Parts: sequence; C-alpha cells; structure tokens
Amino acid sequence: MNVYDILEERGFIYQCTDASGLDDILAREKVTFYAGFDPTAPSLHVGHLLPIMAMRWLQQYGHRAIAVVGGATAMIGDPAGKTEERPIMTRAQVDDNARSIQRQLERFLQLRDEQSGFLLNNADWLADLNYIDFLRSVGPHLSVNKMLAAESVKSRLATGGLSFLEFNYMLLQAYDFAELREKQDCKLQIGGQDQWGNIVTGTELIRRTLNTDAYGITFPLLLKADGGKFGKTAEGTVWLDKAYTSAYQYFQFWRNAADADVYKLLSYFTQLPMDEVKQLSALEPPAINRAKEILAYEATKLAHGEDEAKQAYLTAGKEFGFADPENRISTSSEIASIPTKTSAAGDLPTHEIPASALVQGVPVVKLVKDAGLASSNSEVRRLIKSGGVYINNTRVEDDKRTVDMQDMQNERILLRIGKKRRVQVLPSDKRATE
Repeated sequence: MNVYDILEERGFIYQCTDASGLDDILAREKVTFYAGFDPTAPSLHVGHLLPIMAMRWLQQYGHRAIAVVGGATAMIGDPAGKTEERPIMTRAQVDDNARSIQRQLERFLQLRDEQSGFLLNNADWLADLNYIDFLRSVGPHLSVNKMLAAESVKSRLATGGLSFLEFNYMLLQAYDFAELREKQDCKLQIGGQDQWGNIVTGTELIRRTLNTDAYGITFPLLLKADGGKFGKTAEGTVWLDKAYTSAYQYFQFWRNAADADVYKLLSYFTQLPMDEVKQLSALEPPAINRAKEILAYEATKLAHGEDEAKQAYLTAGKEFGFADPENRISTSSEIASIPTKTSAAGDLPTHEIPASALVQGVPVVKLVKDAGLASSNSEVRRLIKSGGVYINNTRVEDDKRTVDMQDMQNERILLRIGKKRRVQVLPSDKRATE
C-alpha cells in the first residue's frame, strides 16, 4: 500500500487532477510536494490540519515536503471560502505571523532538512516581481473564462463581488506552483477543497510554460455532524498556538466531539491504524467516550507534545472522570500507559459517605449541604432552582432527586456548584479497602 492508498483510505482525497498518474508516480519515486499557508493571523487553527496531516503522511512515506508561507499572497488575500474581502495587512504583520506559523508547522513536519522538507516564503520570488514581466509570463497562458468559472470566484461574484486585487490571487498561486516546479522539481500541490481552481490553474500554467507534468489534490470540506463549521466553538476559533488556545482547551475541543464525528476525526487527525479507528468509532455510548479521549490525546500530542497531552488528559480526567480507567478498551495509543488511579482523586476536596447510604439513596439537598457546598438546605434548593447544581456535570433539575450507586462514575460522584466549586463523593468503606 503506497501513500496515495493511505490518503484515500483515510478519506483525505476529494479531488485529484490525475489519480492514476499520481498514484503511479508516488509509488515509483520520491516526489516533492507543497502546501501553502497564508500568514493572515499569528497562529494556524484546526481548520488547517487536514493539509498538515496529509503532508505528514506523505513525508513519512519518503516524499519531500515544502511548506510555503504566503508572505506575499497574504498581502493580497485569498477570496476562496470568504464572503468579503480580507483586511489588507502590513508587511511587518505578515512577517511576524510567518515566523510564528513556521514554529507551529515544525511540530508536525520535518522542515529543516533539504532532503525531507523545508519552508519557503513566496515573498522571496513574488515581492519584487515586475508587474509587466509577470503579466507577460503568465497572462497569455491562462483563460479569464476558466478563472471566472472557478468556484471560489463564482461564489464571490454571486455574493457581492470580487475586487481586482483578489482576482489576482489565483494568478499568484499558479505562479508559485510554476516557480516551485521549475526550481525545486515540485510535482504536487495539495490544499483544501476551496483551492481546486487555484491548483488547476497552476497545473495548466506549468503545462503551457514548462511543458511538463504536475498534479493536484484537494481535501474535503470538513463540517461537524450538526453541519457547523469545524474548528469553531462557542468560545471562538480553536488555534494551534497555546497562547490563544491552551493545551487543555485544545484537548477538550477534541474530547467534546460528537459521537457521529469520531470515525472521520480519528481517520484524519491521528495516525492510529484504520482497523483500530473502525473498532474505536464503533463503540456504543458511553464507551465511545474512550475513543474521544484517545482522539484528544493523540491530537494534542501532535500539536503540543507528549507532556502537554498527558497533563491535559489527567486534568480533564480529574475534573470530569476518565472514560476507561481500567484500560479495558484496547488501543495502541500511549494513553493506555498513563496511570489514572491516583489522578482521579487529585487535589479535589473529598466528602466520604458510607456505601450503604448510597445503596439506599441520599437526598441531593442533604448530600450537597453535607459536602460543604452550601450552608443550608434552603440554599441548596435555591441553587438547584437557578440551575447551579451539577452531579457528574449533569445539571440537577429536581430538588427531590436522590443520589445513589447508579450515579457513581469512575468510583466517585462529582458534585459541582457553578463552574469552579467541586467536591468528589467517595464511599468511605469502599475507599478503606483500596
């Protein structure tokens, strides 16, 4: 199985300019490929991860990666996927963002070795390009009719128009591909589904000006199961730089994935074997939460390193409970080697209660008061009425509710008032025997 088969099996390939030709060349030789990242912000976000993960697979199968930071194209703005023109950035902003993005990419890819991969900035060949020379070298070979037919252009023309500045973006990206094909023997460009028009324009320019072959792959548009945009939460964009999204928040983003999204997210954003991906994603609730823990751990390890991933996993488990503390669900992930027995208790305040009392059931009002989270029964009732009392992170709606052994999760019951006040309830006689 070559890398094209891997990408296809894992769902990466949406469109390819010549599938059989690319499959053949990837099997026969070491291919130089590239993906572009415009530094329009100081950090990449999880929406950039599909091309990054594809680059990782290609590089691991012996192909040479070029990550192109769009120091020049970012000053134009790609209209693809946008309903309005991007704000124009200064050169200083673009340069600062480019340096930050390079550091993030190097967590996923080898980019300091001429043989396996490196980073380039397209400002090196575009910034000082003479406009007349550019038009003469590119203009005669590209059709305006075809450019207007590109989805990224059509959608903008239909929703308010496209500036001439943005219309030039496709030409510049095509020029990038031709430059890399000529100077670096780069035969493949990869990108998101919205980049198809730009990529095809590049292959056409290469065919006409260099009289040689070039290939393109695009990846599917990634949406959540509910149709929402992937990488967006109620708090905003999920960034790869922990200065904007902490490693813990990053972990929780993946941990909170919908059950229906687990298969594709494990396929795209981990490197677990596909047999294991299928087994994990087929788990029924609540066991599928273990698959989400594994997804979150593997994704966080790639973006932030093993230590940060481990800490995020233990912190989340201490706060919300572990999905599989006994490691009954088989996985090749290193998460299985992280001890959780002592971490479940952590530093949370503890209230002990006889297991026999939990067997009979304890009124929630009494339990919350006895645990020290309220000073009186009436205060507990007021908190319940206002929606401020939680058991195992599920809101308590009825002040007549009882708490019993069925509420035990990972050998404890977690009581919470608001967002921060927590007490874990442990059965005292059970704890004494551990």
